Amino acid sequence: MSNPPKISIAVACDNHYLIMLAALLKSIEVNHNSSEHIDVWIIEDDIKKKNKIKLESSLDPVKFTLIWICQNSVIPKDIHLPFDKNTYPLNIYMRLFIPYFIPDELKKVLYLDVDMIFTRDISELWNTNIDNHIAAAVTDSTCVYIKNNIQNYKELNLPGDAKYFNSGLLLMNIDRWKEHEITLKVIKTIDQNREYTQFSDQYGLNVILVNQWLELDPLWNYYADGKHPLPFNIHFFHRKPFYKSYFNSLIYRDIFYSYLNQTKWINSKPVGETKRYFIKISNVMEKFSLYVQSLIS
Repeated sequence: MSNPPKISIAVACDNHYLIMLAALLKSIEVNHNSSEHIDVWIIEDDIKKKNKIKLESSLDPVKFTLIWICQNSVIPKDIHLPFDKNTYPLNIYMRLFIPYFIPDELKKVLYLDVDMIFTRDISELWNTNIDNHIAAAVTDSTCVYIKNNIQNYKELNLPGDAKYFNSGLLLMNIDRWKEHEITLKVIKTIDQNREYTQFSDQYGLNVILVNQWLELDPLWNYYADGKHPLPFNIHFFHRKPFYKSYFNSLIYRDIFYSYLNQTKWINSKPVGETKRYFIKISNVMEKFSLYVQSLIS
């Protein structure tokens, strides 16, 4: 008797953004009507036990299994994270290490940034055939082409008119990813081109995967500054909808809260700027510590 079909999702999260993950998973749950059970691998950065319980009790266990993995245990001991100068948290790199910890029997994994909301059954995306590609993603609507966002593309001998994707949603072919050693190549690329890596992981992935990824329907990763009435997946790529300073589509913000209010985060109040800036400063300090460690080693 064969095992029932499953969908395998991987995310990276900390305490601050757990509110986003709660809304994301609830949106997936509500819109998932096919039979697949969903395993969610959560690469967590010191998430408190009470918050884990809060998230688990917000979701239907019939549809979900949550697997918690400590961020520090995900990174192989012989690999060092690249150093960059942006204010994004270190967990943006965790998508690169999914093939290192995911069970060998899994051939495909869907990585998602937590600042997303699905309005469509995720099985439609999951069932995309990527047998002949290393990954599938959505073209970044803000720049579209390699030449618009990789400043040194000529020096790297990249075709400027090749499509450039957003790495917030990656449907990963695990076997091909391992075969081509994508993780090591991306980290090396970031390290060697630090002055050009505003979006570090995304820069490295686009350099290494140029013309080797499958382009998905843009509605599967649709930015919150757009005007489409109901994208398949709304990506709050800039200011998050739980901040007081959120400035993108109010319709999309309402959709976010409609799912959030079906979780244990019901009636949560918007967060002010002080906390947002504190998080950014913390991210920078963590990266400075990483830089010092790299000098010592």
